[in-house]
Amino acid sequence: MSSTLFRTKNVEQSIKDTEEPEHALKKSLSALDLTVFGVGVIIGTGIFVLTGTAAKNNAGPAVALSFVAAGVVCGLAALCYAEFASTVPVAGSAYTFSYASLGEFPAWIIGWDLVLELALGTAVVAVGWSGYIHSLLDNAGWHLPEYLSGRDGAHGFGFDILAAALVLVLTAILVVGMKLSARVTSVVVAIKVAVVLVVIIAGAFFIHSGNYSPFIPPKQAVPAGGNLKAPLVQLMFGWAPSNFGVMGIFTAASVVFFAFIGFDVVATAAEETRNPQRDVPRGIIGSLIICTALYVAVAIVVTGMQKYSELSVDAPLADAFKATGHPWFAGLISFGAAVGLTTVCMILLLGQSRVFFAMSRDGLLPRFFSHTHPRFRTPYRPTILLGVVIAIVAGFTSLSELAELVNIGTLFAFIVVAISVVILRNTRPDLERSFRTPWVPVLPAVSVLASLWLMLNLPAETWLRFAIWMVIGFVVYFLYGRSHSRLAQAERTPADAP
Repeated sequence: MSSTLFRTKNVEQSIKDTEEPEHALKKSLSALDLTVFGVGVIIGTGIFVLTGTAAKNNAGPAVALSFVAAGVVCGLAALCYAEFASTVPVAGSAYTFSYASLGEFPAWIIGWDLVLELALGTAVVAVGWSGYIHSLLDNAGWHLPEYLSGRDGAHGFGFDILAAALVLVLTAILVVGMKLSARVTSVVVAIKVAVVLVVIIAGAFFIHSGNYSPFIPPKQAVPAGGNLKAPLVQLMFGWAPSNFGVMGIFTAASVVFFAFIGFDVVATAAEETRNPQRDVPRGIIGSLIICTALYVAVAIVVTGMQKYSELSVDAPLADAFKATGHPWFAGLISFGAAVGLTTVCMILLLGQSRVFFAMSRDGLLPRFFSHTHPRFRTPYRPTILLGVVIAIVAGFTSLSELAELVNIGTLFAFIVVAISVVILRNTRPDLERSFRTPWVPVLPAVSVLASLWLMLNLPAETWLRFAIWMVIGFVVYFLYGRSHSRLAQAERTPADAP
């Protein structure tokens, strides 16, 4: 059984599969398109929502250092992703990379993890987008019925029609084609980057140095009964569960890490890039550098404008300007947040549909989903299926701590990619690598440790949910994927069969 679990799909075969007419994706993206995609998905929830949560509950003004820590972890992983994406320019990101190095079963677990994590992230962001739109509509005096806003607490029922509608519209855009998606994203990204720059420049005039004191708030004990919500690392070493202090910076980094999810989605578009060996590394690293700089600047400005303990957890940027007596800026920021979260949803949809497509092309999921549209050359079947499912989930889902569940899955994928780089360097040193991760194996090892450290700073209950998620994946693989994969079918077919 172990030989079947860890059978690998060589790089040459992975690339050859992309050339089959019925499974081929259209190559239309450039390095600029990929950078825009990366910026489009990274700038969103982190700046517009999580900054307030992480500062108020975990790190105080030192949340700026949390963004730096999360950015460094992502940067280490980005260098590993860049080598793989330029060597194996195939849809599927970490799933495809691990299939070529670790084997089928690890690849399945990563693919299963990515599809569900990205889908869950899409639903959560869609609900957040809906909240900003409701705020703008309320300010304009327009009110949707409570049962269509997902906020009908009186009757215990509500369907967020705006969140569901957003997912369905973006699904249609992705079906039509990647280039149209890139054009839409370019316009939207330009708007929200402009809004972020306004926040940084205008907000700098309202900074009060007293708000930075204390920069790292003292430790505060977690209320009784909150042990499962405490970071796992505190429970492992018997530390008293607490917030703030130096450890709070890392706890906050684990929270705001959700804000960086996106550069790895760039890797899933490698197969649709005109020159992936050159453009994918540029898109990955470029988008990460731009967004990290903007995140740190926004965190510094917002915590300087308003005391960290008074920051809003729903709309920290807008409310910070309201607190300074400038509601006009607050309206502009709410508009930018709504626009920004639109691209986050679209690119998360893009990522999970490409991973699903790659897994079905390999036979680990039904091959019905591996056919591209005859005209648009997009994986329309998984895109439509997942779009409809996510729209339903978004309609009935309220914002909660789901971002932490998304984070642990992404960090797990980072660890697998870093390990895969080292393995493939040893097993296939002959492969052409237009981008090479520096200082192998030291840098990948540091990437593994850094990702694991952020994972350990997530709550224990998040680890429990993640374990349940993985067990379900094991069951699906052994009941279907192991016997239906292309590699399994090839082993059953005699070598001299016609």
